[in-house]
Amino acid sequence: MASAILQSIPSESRPGRFGIYGGRYVPETLVAALDELEREYAVAKADPAFQAELADLLHNYAGRPTPLYFAKRLTESLGGAKIYLKREDLLHTGAHKINNALGQGLLARRMGKRRVIAETGAGQHGVATATVCALLGMECVIYMGEVDMARQELNVLRMRLLGAEVRGVSAGSKTLKDAISEAMCDWVTTVRTTHYLLGSALGAHPYPTMVRDFHRCISIEMKQQIVEREGRLPAAVIACVGGGSNAIGAFYEFLADRHVRLIGVEAGGRGTVLGEHAVRFAGGLPGVLQGTYSYVLQDENGQIAQTHSVSAGLDYASIGPEHAALHDTGRAEYVSQDDAAALDAVARLARTEGILPALESAHAVAEAIRIAPNMPAHDILVVNLSGRGDKDMGILARELRLQGV
Repeated sequence: MASAILQSIPSESRPGRFGIYGGRYVPETLVAALDELEREYAVAKADPAFQAELADLLHNYAGRPTPLYFAKRLTESLGGAKIYLKREDLLHTGAHKINNALGQGLLARRMGKRRVIAETGAGQHGVATATVCALLGMECVIYMGEVDMARQELNVLRMRLLGAEVRGVSAGSKTLKDAISEAMCDWVTTVRTTHYLLGSALGAHPYPTMVRDFHRCISIEMKQQIVEREGRLPAAVIACVGGGSNAIGAFYEFLADRHVRLIGVEAGGRGTVLGEHAVRFAGGLPGVLQGTYSYVLQDENGQIAQTHSVSAGLDYASIGPEHAALHDTGRAEYVSQDDAAALDAVARLARTEGILPALESAHAVAEAIRIAPNMPAHDILVVNLSGRGDKDMGILARELRLQGV
């Protein structure tokens, strides 16, 4: 039985590949830097001193372990399955992003890189990176699309207060895809002195594996906590999926537990027409984008499609390669929730539990709200609440007013 289970999990026997997905599609200039990063990460994983320093920072600085909270009033209002929330929103800087930022920040210092660049969409990865650079005394430059800067103004101010330079990106859709492109252009010309602190489980090898590993703490804790609370594993783990970092962190320790459903929730946006959503598995095809081979939203000519989501962090045309493999093997399910459902989920969770989720996380909450009433009362759903909604107050005030909420 165990061998059959393991055979169904995407193989990493070829470094950087998850089945057919992943790989390294970058300019020759970056190959040496990626090789160096791969080597240093392998050494750091086996270094007790590195692991001890990271564990200390995750506990005493970031605030791990995060609580697993039973959402009693939300559960009672819906009927059906019990809903638990993994409270990544309680971490320092307000989201799961600090896990990976701390890990990569320590790696950058280990490699002697004193300048760090990063991309950001919702701003939470940018804030986490700026925070770690301040902590470690590093120069920090954050690339952010101008559309995202306008809708996430609070996080722009936070990054600048932390000492980061925020560079607006005016090309393309002026969102996350374009911020990644600009960060990669910077890295090509400054590779000897700069570390690119990529924020999601995508990009060229070794980033998808490395980012996943830095977020595995989510599912390690989640698994232990739910067994302590309920004496058994959940029926399903639910997480929103943009690039896929919080979701792969929440899923990973459950991959071999075939009876646990793994549900990733993409951004349904405001319609089903290409350009109105970010549902890669419903509207995308395999292709290469920004260093990796995965599912990509593209038009009939193979050009990268525009995307839309009310949440900046899910507004991206591709998805991490490990998620692509999990989708194709059927080990994880990928669904979508639209803007309206996410906004409704924010209001419902706020008013039943006094918890204001990030709009990204609200997509996962919306899926729990949808499926819980039709499940037996003894079933358990765990939602990874990847971030808090303070950053979204401007958007929420406008959108909920339009809806009359």
